[in-house]
Amino acid sequence: MKVLFNPSLMCMNLMELKAQLEIINEKADLVHVDIMDGHYVKNITLSPFFVESIRAACKLPIDCHLMVTNPEDFVAALAKAGADYIVPHAETINAQAFRIIDMIHSHKCKAGVAINPATPVSVLLPYIHRLDKITVMSVDPGFAGQPFIPEVLPKITELKNLKAEKGYSYLIEVDGSCNSKTFKRLYDAGAEVYIVGSSGLFNNDPDLAKAWDIMTDAFYKETGCKA
Repeated sequence: MKVLFNPSLMCMNLMELKAQLEIINEKADLVHVDIMDGHYVKNITLSPFFVESIRAACKLPIDCHLMVTNPEDFVAALAKAGADYIVPHAETINAQAFRIIDMIHSHKCKAGVAINPATPVSVLLPYIHRLDKITVMSVDPGFAGQPFIPEVLPKITELKNLKAEKGYSYLIEVDGSCNSKTFKRLYDAGAEVYIVGSSGLFNNDPDLAKAWDIMTDAFYKETGCKA
């Protein structure tokens, strides 16, 4: 199973944006941009303008996570800004899930869906075959640095088994408290993409290159997975 690391740019040192992006370009597999509207979650973070601002300097696919009440309002702007993945929440799209997934694909972007810790995999089943990525939230959405919710682990395994049984092609991603204390449990459950933020990456060392090496050393030591 190929492992992908997806650093959350919300957690980076924005005063050193260019220098940190250069390091991330060489080490990561994609980059994660959280977009929060202050309504679906209390926080307000990044935006389509941020995506547009980093697009020229970012060599990696840009993964946009929409923690917003009306995700359909953001799709066209994010696609124009240079997003590669657009990932709204199941809790916000299920009244028009097919329309929004088709809208994302029509803009030549990959479509993902995120599910909160209390949301079961079953809500995805009507359209799971259309998804390129599924993001399992392992914390309640809205803020960085929250404690891991272990009750999500069976959902990751359920998605892994469904993927194998049905031949689906979606990536299984985890968002929230992905770090040296949780890497093994997440890997054993079937996670493929790890969104790494404050606890997993950026707080490891002020030097981001060193912080990255600390993270990956911990991951491969804990999981027994080979790079």
